[in-house]
Amino acid sequence: MKQFKTVFLALTLMFGAMNFAQAQTSKIAHIGTQELIESMPGYKSAMSQLEKLEQTYRSEIDDLLKEAQSKNQRYQNEAPTKTDEENAARARELQATQEKIVQFQQTAQRELQKKETELLRPVYEKARNAIQKVARAKGFDYVLDSTTGAGGVLLADGYNLLNDVKKELGM
Repeated sequence: MKQFKTVFLALTLMFGAMNFAQAQTSKIAHIGTQELIESMPGYKSAMSQLEKLEQTYRSEIDDLLKEAQSKNQRYQNEAPTKTDEENAARARELQATQEKIVQFQQTAQRELQKKETELLRPVYEKARNAIQKVARAKGFDYVLDSTTGAGGVLLADGYNLLNDVKKELGM
């Protein structure tokens, strides 16, 4: 009888410890956020707008460069018939034009970055909110980013929320 009580007590402690250990473990899932974001319609629309804006800037820069090259070629052809002062003034003019082009390129780059942030912020927020909603509904404590290079997960054999989040977003 004493052995039975000892075995019963040992089993009770063992099951209690197992239940405690299970209660202490967190449920973890993973999702490839980059894959999710790139598949969202808002992302595709934003990228299309950015590409159009970039093409506009690129076209303007190309036009400025062609104009500067044409002017440079004309000045070089006319240089022998001009005075040293006129040639020096033309060289300064070409230098100023080149500086304006570089400045325009830098401004265009800043504007593109600003527009990218403006257009993609709502997409990232929508994805983050959907991930949180699905993870909470499924009882996950943590969701790790399994996008390559994101530094979140090296191996992702757990539950992948991608399809559930896409479903939540209506995709």
